[in-house]
Amino acid sequence: MKREKPRGKRIFIVGIVFSVVFSALVGRLVFVMGLNSSNYKGLALQQQTKSIAIAPARGAIVDRNGLDLALSMNVYRVDADLIVLKKYLVDKKISEGQACEKLSKIFNIKSSDIEKILNTQNGKGKSLQFVSLKRKVEQGAVDSIKKLKYKGIIISNDVERIYPNDSFLSHVIGHTNLDGSGVNGVEMSYNNDLAGIPGVKVVEMDRESNELPYTEAVTVQPVNGKNLTLTIDERIQELVERVAKETLKENGAKSVSITVMNPNNGEVLAMANSPDYNLNNPYLNGNTSKETQETWKNKAVSDVFEPGSIFKVITAAAALQNNVVTDKDRFVSNGSIKVGNKTLYSDNRENYGVQTFSDIIKHSDNVGFVKLGQMIGKDNMYKFTKNAGFGQKSGIDLPGEGTGLVKNLKSITPLDLATMSYGQGVAVTQIQYIAAFNAVANGGTWITPHVMKEISHNVNGKKIIDKQYDNFNKKNIMANDKAAKLRTYLETVVKAGTAAGTYIDGYHIAGKTGTANEVNSVNGGYISGKYISSFVGMAPASNPKVSLIVTVEEPNSGKYYAAQTAVPAAKKLFSELFPMMNISPDNVKNVVVKSTFNKK
Repeated sequence: MKREKPRGKRIFIVGIVFSVVFSALVGRLVFVMGLNSSNYKGLALQQQTKSIAIAPARGAIVDRNGLDLALSMNVYRVDADLIVLKKYLVDKKISEGQACEKLSKIFNIKSSDIEKILNTQNGKGKSLQFVSLKRKVEQGAVDSIKKLKYKGIIISNDVERIYPNDSFLSHVIGHTNLDGSGVNGVEMSYNNDLAGIPGVKVVEMDRESNELPYTEAVTVQPVNGKNLTLTIDERIQELVERVAKETLKENGAKSVSITVMNPNNGEVLAMANSPDYNLNNPYLNGNTSKETQETWKNKAVSDVFEPGSIFKVITAAAALQNNVVTDKDRFVSNGSIKVGNKTLYSDNRENYGVQTFSDIIKHSDNVGFVKLGQMIGKDNMYKFTKNAGFGQKSGIDLPGEGTGLVKNLKSITPLDLATMSYGQGVAVTQIQYIAAFNAVANGGTWITPHVMKEISHNVNGKKIIDKQYDNFNKKNIMANDKAAKLRTYLETVVKAGTAAGTYIDGYHIAGKTGTANEVNSVNGGYISGKYISSFVGMAPASNPKVSLIVTVEEPNSGKYYAAQTAVPAAKKLFSELFPMMNISPDNVKNVVVKSTFNKK
């Protein structure tokens, strides 16, 4: 009996221990199942499910007549769960090198690139579990992947952006990156409208990342992007691109930019830069990142240049608007004029003698315009120039717009005013200039230039318009009668002045030429032997329906005047634009005697 007491005691102690352990287990179970169940449930779901993004169809881009410019095509993306894939390869005794070789042939990429993907690490040097093998994969490659029967390969839907016309309208359309976001052009500026909203598919997976059969995926459907209709007219754009390429080649130029607009509503009908680039292959082999970015740049919107004599249109408009000049005023020009300690000259030091206001425009006489600038005064000149949009962005709905340059009013010296009057010491972009020029064409109203006409989507085949362009920011910068008078003066430039090479019998074209030295962007001086020549024009002069600007950057040094470079291009454009836009010639042809013109 004495031995049973310790034994009973031991049994009692063991019972206590079991009770404590059991109580602890029960408590833990209560904690896991009750208090912390949602946390563990979430961890389990992470292991048992996978979310797969469903790409929306990016909205189409079309011209004003519905021609397809950018489309989205349904394709696939191939991802991999590296833990499952590598285990499968080991179990099946397939070397990683063999797998990389097979995948590289299917994807048409280097085996070494596949190997790098399969051994991707995060910033801490830890191997990643999920990686993307390739995006934008077509059905044939997907079928080949499925035949391999590699476990851990995940195939899901994707969308590829297609540009049916390769380089056509490249700088306006822009392109998208691998993730489907716009990089430049309207693909970038209207990315939020075009992109849509991605969907998601949540599927239950086994331990090898294969979708379990007989389970229903939880799917949130993507919202497709909206469609963008541009103001661009495909027929005019084709003409402009052809002329730009011809002008580039004929003049051995660095670049040529052309913009055609409807001056009455700010719509860009065509915009081209030559050279252009292939939207379906925007990354040129061998190009540096900087060189690639340069090919994407829309020079008509981003690049600034000294306008030279085309700026005399703005000076003439300022003079008329401020009532400082009439047809009775006379300008004596002997080829040079002294301003302060500086002597300024006409282009070839021409001695024009006594001239009217119309004459100094027709002859593009620098001396006459220096005197005109003095009559306007720096305050009025600065105010009109700023009101016409210079020295600030036009607000066009394209990325990368330059601001140009107009000196601060307080810093404008008499010499600055003199040179500014004939287009030196001021910098403009092509789109900025034509926006101001359009005000002369339409009777005095400045309007924001734009390429978007409307944004829409389709419901059961029916087009629903979501938004039409309405950001016109109209403002009156010139009286209607004064704008009309200036147009008559600009018509004499085409009939018998510096732009006589643009003249077409039976039509009334108003225009202006300009040739300027290229500015050195590093030290601010001029680059010897390098020029930028331009022509701006509108028609019919009495009631313009179309306006255009041609800019030729660095033409051959032996033939660089606008009359030799930009004017022939403008004549090609007007010759085909008139029948294309149903602009008829006069019923009675007027025979105009054209004088010998200089080469400004």
